[in-house]
Amino acid sequence: MIETMLKLSLILFSITIAIAVIRIIIGPSMPDRVIGLDMIGVNLIATIAVISIILNTKAFLEAILILGILSFIGTIAFSKFIERGVIVERKHDR
Repeated sequence: MIETMLKLSLILFSITIAIAVIRIIIGPSMPDRVIGLDMIGVNLIATIAVISIILNTKAFLEAILILGILSFIGTIAFSKFIERGVIVERKHDR
């Protein structure tokens, strides 16, 4: 019963990742694409967690942590780029 639920959740996470890829491709605006990328990151984290539960291992926990950090930093960088047009601001003394 539990394995069936876990496999069903993997299928549903795969469907939501596919929907997010469609949102990234179709767009229509840059914030929609950023939200799609963030949604892929969250669903990948959940997918890796479910796979870790199915395989009964803790080996993927580091990958979940790294993916979460990279997803967060990527979302912040894209948001800053959308808002200001640059990611890294340099101060010039003139």
